[in-house]
Parts: sequence; structure tokens; C-alpha cells
Amino acid sequence: MKFGKLGEDLACQYLEQKGYKILERNFEARQGEIDIIATNKKELVFIEVKTRTNIHYGKPAEAVNFHKQKHLIKTVEYYLYSRKLENEFVRIDVIEIYLYHNKYRVNHIKQII
Repeated sequence: MKFGKLGEDLACQYLEQKGYKILERNFEARQGEIDIIATNKKELVFIEVKTRTNIHYGKPAEAVNFHKQKHLIKTVEYYLYSRKLENEFVRIDVIEIYLYHNKYRVNHIKQII
């Protein structure tokens, strides 16, 4: 199984356990990609998943730099426009997945942007 997909699968599992409803995975547009789109209560949540086995090169969320944030925002805007959802409450989160041998840890950072 591909490393990134494993992280996304674990993130979806985590979200569903927390009461989120997964709407889409790997939404692609010219502007970029969104790993997971879900709803939580009355919010539409766009989630970037970053998976790592160590932090030698920094924490996973640090990879969601200014450039990546710009692409995420543009992709979210396109998604909302294309689905006629411009009036929804929206949030952009990052989920860090740390893989250690046969274990993992989830760190959910809400409203990163």
C-alpha cells in the first residue's frame, strides 16, 4: 500500500470515529488537490493529510507552507463554487500521521489557515 494512502486511510478512520462524515477523497482540480473533504456538525472541513515516520525534516504540518496554503485555498474556493456551496461554514485542517513500526499517532490541527 502506498505510504500517503495509508496515512489518508488512517485519517479517515480517525475522523469517522470522531463523528465526521467523509464526503470525498482526493478531490483534484487544476488549482491543486484536497486529500479529504468531510462534514462535522454544520461545517464543511477540508483536510490535508501529512504522514511521516520521523521528524528529521520537521513536523508534517510544516510542509503545509505558504505556497501549499495558497493552492489549498484556491482549490477550496473552486470546490465551493463548482458545488454551489459558497455560503457554507468552512474550515481547513491538517492531520499529521506519525507511523512508528506497527503503531501510529494522529495529531489533528484544526483551522490551520
